[in-house]
Amino acid sequence: MKKWILAAAMLIPAAAFSQLADSTQRLVRMQGTVNFRDVGGYKTSTGKTVTTGRVFRSADVSRLTDKDLQTLEEKHIHTVFDFRGRKEAAAAPDHILPGTRYTLCPAGSDSLPTPAMMADYIKQGGFLEKFYSNITPLGERYKPLFQELLVLPANESVMYHCTGGRDRTGMATALFLYALQVPQETIEADFTASNVYLAPMNARMFQGLQQMTGMSKEQITDAMALKPEYLRIMFDSLKKTYGSVENFFARELGIGEREMRVLRERYTM
Repeated sequence: MKKWILAAAMLIPAAAFSQLADSTQRLVRMQGTVNFRDVGGYKTSTGKTVTTGRVFRSADVSRLTDKDLQTLEEKHIHTVFDFRGRKEAAAAPDHILPGTRYTLCPAGSDSLPTPAMMADYIKQGGFLEKFYSNITPLGERYKPLFQELLVLPANESVMYHCTGGRDRTGMATALFLYALQVPQETIEADFTASNVYLAPMNARMFQGLQQMTGMSKEQITDAMALKPEYLRIMFDSLKKTYGSVENFFARELGIGEREMRVLRERYTM
């Protein structure tokens, strides 16, 4: 195992190490992107298993190679949801298969902070805590994905992404797995696994933040690492605002009890 993987693994709770080892089986090796993963394979609290080969998550896919496109074809990925902002997406357009059904879902992403603003927020403390507590854009951002999941043909797959494939993508994955009754601990382990898969890319970004903030490498790494409590903040905020996570699904994503049953029938076995 490379040194950077060992270092990044330190950011993952001890209880999640076995889940990370299991999660590596879902990692799709791509030449032009990182953190491309199958969301399936997890056990649910009802004893079922999330279906593999249907739902994928990724970081930026603007630099996919011809070989990567072949992988998309082999996995039947002809539907893509992009959670980046409009300018963010225009600066690095997705390189995906011709004829792909592409949907930009920029809610909440057009107002993301610039690197300089991010540096200021990090120095103030609580940057990611504030990001995950802001649930206002979640309904508009994720409703198109969940509505597509209800009707996606059985022989087709879907992929969603943002830039790093960690925060906006991680929240979408957490909601999807929650809907399928995957235990919270497993959801959190999948979430924090991005610390490992993104370690090389994060190292470059964190170096820039060090220079802008004057903080140490360790301080920046701690401030920017994905932690289980961030998902707990998101779910707690949903419960506080809507009364329950299920109410959020029904009111904002159009996923009521009937639709929940459809998702579970389609994406678990």
